[in-house]
Amino acid sequence: MKEEEEEEIMVSICCLAYNHEKFIADAIEGFLMQEVNFKYEILINDDASKDGTADIIRSYEQKYPDLIKPIYQTVNQYSQGKKVSLFNRQRAKGKYIATCEGDDYWTDPKKLQIQFDCLENNPDVVCCYHGDIVLNENGLMKESRIAPEHQRSYTSYEMMTGQVHISTLTIFYRNLDILLKEYPPESFFIKNGDTFLFSILGQYGSGMYLPNIEPAVYRVHEGGIWSMKKRAEQKAMTMNTWFWMIEYYSRLGNTEIEDQFRMRYIIGSMADVPPIRLIKIFSKIVITYVVSSFKKISKKNDSSEILY
Repeated sequence: MKEEEEEEIMVSICCLAYNHEKFIADAIEGFLMQEVNFKYEILINDDASKDGTADIIRSYEQKYPDLIKPIYQTVNQYSQGKKVSLFNRQRAKGKYIATCEGDDYWTDPKKLQIQFDCLENNPDVVCCYHGDIVLNENGLMKESRIAPEHQRSYTSYEMMTGQVHISTLTIFYRNLDILLKEYPPESFFIKNGDTFLFSILGQYGSGMYLPNIEPAVYRVHEGGIWSMKKRAEQKAMTMNTWFWMIEYYSRLGNTEIEDQFRMRYIIGSMADVPPIRLIKIFSKIVITYVVSSFKKISKKNDSSEILY
């Protein structure tokens, strides 16, 4: 018994819950059914739910006190502008972290073991992930939100520049020091934290897609933070994220990655601009460029004549 208590925790499952009374049991059961040869912990942050979510979590905590370690917030931290993901991540003891929100769930009992083995055997890989399917409130299963051509592994560069399509409920990644002690200040202003996380992970390795894991289930429902937002709101959040990614990589002095996000920000800003307005904007850019180039050439020629 003493040896078991002293056994090192290898994986920390991080789960965020808020008003997930109808769903949280499915998520927890998905954690408990994992067949592994290592010790893991289940960290749940209930963000002051107004329904019976906390009561359901407590019932599981009583059954598995050494495994399930919840935080029961008394004030909703998300509404206070706090990064709620940090409540779990900063107390995670595992060598690796797996994430799944309280309204989603896993279906494969070997998921964690397969992902654990993947990172143990591939030191150049910083994270691994797999497929998912969508479940709406009518119980209808749909294909993954991620198109087949994007269900693949990604290079370190692709991850850093945000050119990835990864479902957060499927990712399994290394618990790096930067995620605990040195998390960049820009992250606190970003609306889409997943993009920022994936970019940081990309600085430490590539991402590997694992097709042999059964798809996890992503729920679309009225209480979903992202899935039920209007397109305009989603775009605003995305633009906010790209802006702070520019600021972050500018501070680091990484102009190559900074320029990637800057170009995406510019293109995104113009996406809803009327065609006639776009023509005028591009015309001004071209004219400005031509005039600027002509002045440089003229100045160079004048200098040459003087030297001659």
